[in-house]
Order: sequence, then structure tokens, then C-alpha cells
Amino acid sequence: MIDLYALTSPNVQKIFIALEELELPYNTILVDVWKGEHYKPEFRKLNPNGKIPVIVDHDGPGGKPYTVFESGAILMYLGDKTGRLFPRETRARYDVIQWLMIQLTGIGPNFGQLTHFRRFAGPGNDYALSRFQTEVRRLYDVLERRLGEAPYLGGAEYSIADIATFPWCRNHDFHKVSFDDHPNVARWFDALAARPAVKRALEKVDRIPTSRDSAKPEDLDRLFGRGAFARP
Repeated sequence: MIDLYALTSPNVQKIFIALEELELPYNTILVDVWKGEHYKPEFRKLNPNGKIPVIVDHDGPGGKPYTVFESGAILMYLGDKTGRLFPRETRARYDVIQWLMIQLTGIGPNFGQLTHFRRFAGPGNDYALSRFQTEVRRLYDVLERRLGEAPYLGGAEYSIADIATFPWCRNHDFHKVSFDDHPNVARWFDALAARPAVKRALEKVDRIPTSRDSAKPEDLDRLFGRGAFARP
């Protein structure tokens, strides 16, 4: 059995999808970051970086419990655990890893920053909005070219690279990116959205209550490291 510490973010959605695709039994333990629950000492023992998702695999290596944090590491761990969605042959494996890294180091940070400055920041952030909007559109162009060469990001087969990237593309309208201009991305996105495991995962995510819209200003400041929590 796997314990999944989660809420609703794209990084968490990845793990829901992977667990459903791999048909692994799991329990969901909610960590409401909008209320600061990720700062609790018991959670920091699981992840010193204080972020979700985290998994605890009670049937880990050697049959002993094992904790994994960081969504990319979790996906790789689950792929290796099951021998699925993460090729073992060197060339195919590194094709997947490269596109997983693009999500982890490019798509996630830039899509996330655009969301932050559009949804949570006050006025006077025109430079940040322009910078991240431009980078988000550039990254969609990268995906479009890749998916014109291969059916999936890692190549011929569906993999953890696709699982990692898909949730970040669900907000393309909010990010002002049209799928009409990215037909290869649209084809790939629709194919993934139609998968039964993806549907099951997103249905579970959609049922998770969120206190984002009722979060206290102090909680938002602490979460975003601003105001009294900014570090000079």
C-alpha cells in the first residue's frame, strides 16, 4: 500500500494519474497548503523541502517502507517499481528522461509562475507577466514540434514524461495558449484525457476540497514568501 500526501496541484495530479495507470493500491492523505499544513513537523519529516506530493511506499525496497518526494522522482520510482511507463532500454529510457526534465525544469516552473503572477500578484507586474507568458508560449511550440515527430513525448510509447506534462497543459486557456495553433499538442492532449486511468485520477482530484479562495491573507503571504515572510 502507498500513502499519497496530496492536494490538487498539477504536480500532485501527476501522481494520481500514475497510480491509477499502474493500478497500485493507495491511500490519499490531504495536506492543505492553503492552511499551512505542509509546515507541520510531522510532514517536514517526510519531505524536508515541505512540498507535496510525497509518497510512502509501505512495500518499498527490501519490503520496508520507503518515502519518496519530488514528483519527478516519484514517477521514476513508480516506473521502476512496476516496470511500466519507464523504459529500461538505455536509448528509450533517456528519451523519456529528457522530456521529463523539460517538464520539471521548464514547463512546471514557467507555467506555475505565469499562474502565480496572473492570479495572485497585485498590479505592477507587467514585466513578469510578459516574461512568463512569452516563455510559456515558447514551450508550447517546443511540445508542438516534438509531438509532430512522435505520438508521445518520450517517443512511440506513452510514458511518465506524458503523465508529468499533461496536468500542466490543462490550464492552456488560462495561460492564453490556443490549441488551434498547436494541433499536435491538441491531438496528444485529447488522447491522454480519454484514457480511463486519467479520467479516474482527475475525478478524484476534482472531489478534493480546497480552501484556496478562503485562505487568510497571512496564510497566502507565508505560502508565497511575501509581506512579513519575505526574506531580504
